[in-house]
Amino acid sequence: MRMISEESTLRGEVLIPTSKSHTIRAVTIAGLAHGKSIIRHPLESGDGLAAARAAGMFGAKIDLGGSWVVEGVGGVPRVPENVVDVANSGTTMNFCMGTASLAEGTTVLSGDHQIVRRSVQPLIEALNGLGAEVCSTRNNGLPPIVVKGCLKGGKTRLSGIVSQYVSSLLIHCPLIDRDSEFEVYDVHEKPYIRMTLKWLDRQGIRYESSDDLSRFKIFGGQSYHGQDVTIPGDFSSATFFLIAGVLCDADITLLGLDMNDVQGDKKVVACLQEMGAPIRFENGGVRVRHGALQGIEIDMADIPDALPAMAVVGCFARGKTILRNVANARLKETDRISVMAVELGRLGARVEELSDGMIIHESRLQGCPLRGYGDHRVVMSLSVAGLAIPGRTEVDTAEAVEVTVPNFLELMGKLGAKMNTE
Repeated sequence: MRMISEESTLRGEVLIPTSKSHTIRAVTIAGLAHGKSIIRHPLESGDGLAAARAAGMFGAKIDLGGSWVVEGVGGVPRVPENVVDVANSGTTMNFCMGTASLAEGTTVLSGDHQIVRRSVQPLIEALNGLGAEVCSTRNNGLPPIVVKGCLKGGKTRLSGIVSQYVSSLLIHCPLIDRDSEFEVYDVHEKPYIRMTLKWLDRQGIRYESSDDLSRFKIFGGQSYHGQDVTIPGDFSSATFFLIAGVLCDADITLLGLDMNDVQGDKKVVACLQEMGAPIRFENGGVRVRHGALQGIEIDMADIPDALPAMAVVGCFARGKTILRNVANARLKETDRISVMAVELGRLGARVEELSDGMIIHESRLQGCPLRGYGDHRVVMSLSVAGLAIPGRTEVDTAEAVEVTVPNFLELMGKLGAKMNTE
């Protein structure tokens, strides 16, 4: 399927979908808890549903109605009857490795063609350091993964280049008898780690952490309890509407966002404002209009998922825009640094690829056929670029948006975007 977009004028309000990251944490913890949880306004996307299905395979009872009702396993997950398929969800893969390490038996975890190319070696080593028996079926640190559930606690060390490795330990270590201590080096995506800690705080979990999130002690013998929680709007998804408002002839208002939430991608708002974007907070919403932009240098360590969108923005900013400290963008569904450099180049952009980022020069773009590589953030970023440039922009693998924003086309259409699929 191809996403087709053409130069557009955007007006109106849009309710931003809820957070994938919060949804997956909510359903994972609810699945492990004692008693019943209610998850209101969950993100019913490919990734959110993958996490819910996985929780069910470990023994939780889940009613996927308007709100999700979850009866947890009381800290004792069962061994799944079949291979746990996480589909395209890297977060679910990493979290399920932790859950499987608590189950008394052997669990096999796998996913789609992108998941089996995404390394989980640091988490394998960390879980093994805490007493589990985890291995890759191909001995290369990539899924499929086999987990024998015998997590004991103790001390370990792991890379924080992907925050999900750290979050998996934080969520599951409270449920074992012994205390756990781990050192994290090369810490990236800190807001996502802080998001996990907020969920632990909500549950009253006892832990100690250093200010720089490089050391943790998790006290054992704890448990989760059922809760009634509401999932907030997703700043990662909002990024695409923010850049559409800034780049197009637009005056739009984004609803459903909480600027006090811990999500890292809210930093995108500040970055765009620093570039000169006329973004204002009005009547409970975020009002975005077209504006002249100036290139800046951005440390992307906390917001790697925003790289594709900010790379597009850089093409419209005077001078050059530098995106740095985001080498982990190469470890996502695709190597997003390389992919965006290639596809923006097809549109006519002057882009320099760095080992840990990109330099994007102000460029005149012209619509043309592009590859989306089955990466939801690449597809949406390039499609939004097409709304702001002459010609017809066609991005293949448009079905990938189902992973995070299944109603992306509908929401853009309500704002007046000339966008459809073929």
